[in-house]
Amino acid sequence: MEVRRRQQDRRAATRRALVSAARTLFAEKGYAATSTPEIVAAAGVTRGALYHHFADKQALFAAVVEEEHALLALSIHQVAEGGDDETGPVKALVRGGEGFLSAMQDAGRRRILVVDAPAVLGRAAVDEIDARHGLRTLIEGVNAAIEAGAIRDVPALPLAHLLNAMFDRAAQAEGKDVDAYRKVMKAIIRGLRTK
Repeated sequence: MEVRRRQQDRRAATRRALVSAARTLFAEKGYAATSTPEIVAAAGVTRGALYHHFADKQALFAAVVEEEHALLALSIHQVAEGGDDETGPVKALVRGGEGFLSAMQDAGRRRILVVDAPAVLGRAAVDEIDARHGLRTLIEGVNAAIEAGAIRDVPALPLAHLLNAMFDRAAQAEGKDVDAYRKVMKAIIRGLRTK
């Protein structure tokens, strides 16, 4: 039993090292400019270890994208649920949008999720990953706001998809443009209020 646990721990540590090293390199150089020999060297593992855990570089990249989406969703959730005393579903949607925009100011994350992921994995695969993380929580937030009567009673899924597209477009903003996108995002979400 102890031997099996140590093996599982080693496997998990190797996988973790590969994903972490790959994330760093993909963020700095982009998918196309990153080689698997660089990744295994940075992870401190063998090429065989890479292919034991992942079929190829694209599969490793998909794991990085999945993790980035999970971390992004966690960050958004923390911001949406935190904050000042003003609560409510509309405020949570606004804060969630702000959390997304702030988290996407990491240039490496933007390169991985906005530039490389759709090109490498395809839009459908990226949408599936997003549906498991950020989009799922956005749909829940929109449903909560509609059910509370805080925003107009419109079809929740199309609204969530449109808000998600708005957030994705805003994520491409840099520098001073970020504040302008932030203001417009707030205005659009607040414009959905019923009162």
